[in-house]
Amino acid sequence: MGIRIGGQIEKVNGKELNYSEFVERYMEKNQPVVLTGLMDDWRACKDWVFDNGKPNLHFFSTHFGNSTVQVADCGTREFTDQKRVEMSVSEFVDRWLEDSVQEHCSASTDHSNRHPVLYLKDWHFVKEYPEYLAYTTPLFFCDDWLNLYLDNYRMHKDPDTFQENNEISCSDYRFVYMGAKGSWTPLHADVFRSYSWSANVCGKKRWLFLSPSQHNLVFDRNMKSSVYNIFDDVSEKVFPGFTEAIWLDCTQEQNEIIFVPSGWYHQVHNLEDTISINHNWFNGYNLSWVWNLLLRDYNEAKEYIEDIRDICDDFEGLCQRNLAANTGMNFYDFFIFITHFCLANLAQLCNLLRDCKNPTWSSSTVARHLALNLRSLQNIAVKVNSIGGVAGSHGFFLDIRETLDDPTFLNLCVGLERTFGMMHKNQSFCFDTKKDLVDDLTSLDIIRTYGSQICTAKDLVRFIDSAIAIVSGINSEIVLPSELDGA
Repeated sequence: MGIRIGGQIEKVNGKELNYSEFVERYMEKNQPVVLTGLMDDWRACKDWVFDNGKPNLHFFSTHFGNSTVQVADCGTREFTDQKRVEMSVSEFVDRWLEDSVQEHCSASTDHSNRHPVLYLKDWHFVKEYPEYLAYTTPLFFCDDWLNLYLDNYRMHKDPDTFQENNEISCSDYRFVYMGAKGSWTPLHADVFRSYSWSANVCGKKRWLFLSPSQHNLVFDRNMKSSVYNIFDDVSEKVFPGFTEAIWLDCTQEQNEIIFVPSGWYHQVHNLEDTISINHNWFNGYNLSWVWNLLLRDYNEAKEYIEDIRDICDDFEGLCQRNLAANTGMNFYDFFIFITHFCLANLAQLCNLLRDCKNPTWSSSTVARHLALNLRSLQNIAVKVNSIGGVAGSHGFFLDIRETLDDPTFLNLCVGLERTFGMMHKNQSFCFDTKKDLVDDLTSLDIIRTYGSQICTAKDLVRFIDSAIAIVSGINSEIVLPSELDGA
């Protein structure tokens, strides 16, 4: 029985859309869209593609051939994903070219001896080749807290979780994908329930989307296992709701970018030889999706090992380590993350406040955006606190004074300031020195009143409450949004 197609994904000329319109129409509403016209000046579109639209595989062998990459065997399932092997880019290209010749020669003969279709995935290209500027992140996707953070900090602070030899694999979520016609990705929702964007440098993809409101239809009765391939003969006994699912269909052409919102399950097939650039990212608009996933996965991890609680010296620590291994971060990683972004967004707001010559600063799009971010962070901190905060944190705390004195945090603030400058095209308000950063925050008197250390989610809630109250009191025109919950 085939799947039910209920509609298509909208296509929009990205050059005719401004940032606020994109947020209002797609990001806030958590709706997918295909954007055109945003890749005209990309180096990748020239270096990586022949004039006939085919991938220039020899360019990759020549310039990036020694890189070690993860390659999926699209014909072999391993647990919930495709089996992966490591090989060099040169090896992958050689296999691709050999298979292409074999396919051409055996087009009218027995297909049983064909090699499995390979798909290079999750290549951390930007981290490996920072000097090679293959593309520019489109304006609509610049508010990327995840990759900005990972450009400055490691995700895992726990030495038991972080492994030095795994530094590249968890260093960012900017990827290159390369696959021949017939390669594909099984049904899934994206890591952290992040947003993602995927740009076709060459080739053509077919996307099948399922909205978050229907995600239960692709799971079994216990909501533990999901459908692997929607074009398989899916068992109605195991997945009783599958036939009721209504899918959105989309064909993504060369030089088109697709925006994948949080929580949308999707399956993707390469209809031609394809190279794409993909980012995963999140910000104040979808942060609640990240927390909801962490909480769900934490409860599952805890339930899975509940029977050893009584004999485990550090049961909570084990749950958190398992959560980091399975989901990509744990409660401690996430709490440190949101605390850093609370301080960084507050620093931007204080910097605006310092410019009192502009009487309309508080009603500017930048001020409203910063206030929305702070309220989003506050809402998440409240949710973390509601389940007991970060219990068993092994002495975790974040010292505000030390953070403000840290050059790495200054880099984070500068990156966030640059992002706001691009999104809102405002006159740059920059941190000239580390002293500006420290002075702006300490001038609010929050640290002296509430102390320098943030040890719990309750501390963070109080800190944000105080900061918002003080900033609002200084200028009552500032608009703070009501509770934001994207999940």
